[in-house]
Amino acid sequence: MAARRPAQLELPVASVRTDAPIRGTLLLAGSPIDYTLKRSRRRRATSFAIDERGLRVAAPWSASQQHIEALLLEHAGWISRKLAQWEARRPPALTWETGSVIRIVGDPVQLVLCPANGRTERQGDQLYVASDSPEASAVAKHVIAWLRAMAMSWFERRAADYAPALGVRMPLIRLSNARTRWGCCYPTGRVHLNWRLIQTPSELIDYVVVHELAHLREPNHSQRFWRHVAEVLPDYEQRRRALRTEAHRYLLA
Repeated sequence: MAARRPAQLELPVASVRTDAPIRGTLLLAGSPIDYTLKRSRRRRATSFAIDERGLRVAAPWSASQQHIEALLLEHAGWISRKLAQWEARRPPALTWETGSVIRIVGDPVQLVLCPANGRTERQGDQLYVASDSPEASAVAKHVIAWLRAMAMSWFERRAADYAPALGVRMPLIRLSNARTRWGCCYPTGRVHLNWRLIQTPSELIDYVVVHELAHLREPNHSQRFWRHVAEVLPDYEQRRRALRTEAHRYLLA
């Protein structure tokens, strides 16, 4: 019997990765547009996707570069409009300093540099960062370490709450640093959850937790799998849509 592959829940920026993507630039509607091209032996047609990472092109191995560029030119108007829409939605880049705002379980929290604190901790709508250095890299290191610790604690509590409802044993939770997946469930019973998820609202966190726990019963996305999810989260479709369309608003730039 072939080994089961882990079930994975992808971020909005995800794509199936078979080989390293190639970056290119093409003049579309009078402007140079960067894009990422990824080929797959399993793909039969060329498709486009646009998100906060820009334009992504998925193509079969047999598609020539000339054919791909012709398709891009053919859809130049649509591509330009979609890129402009995503750019308008893009949050400003975070500056790691006092006054900057991050999201914690969806709530805005202001950073306050306070090295005398001894440890980074949250008090109300402020996060006191115990960084000895005002350098952005040092502040980021402290904040991300705190977020990861909070994520682990939060994920374990929610998994413990939902596991009985799904009829599964409490899994071993591990934090993921993946750039393309929210979560991953392994056949061994281990569940990896992306630490960045702790920045999103609780209803989105719960959806990902339930999704991965449900894979302990069904290692696929069959109708039976979705029935398990619906038994616990009747509004899972709404949460799933929000995860795809809104989650990026909460993440650190």
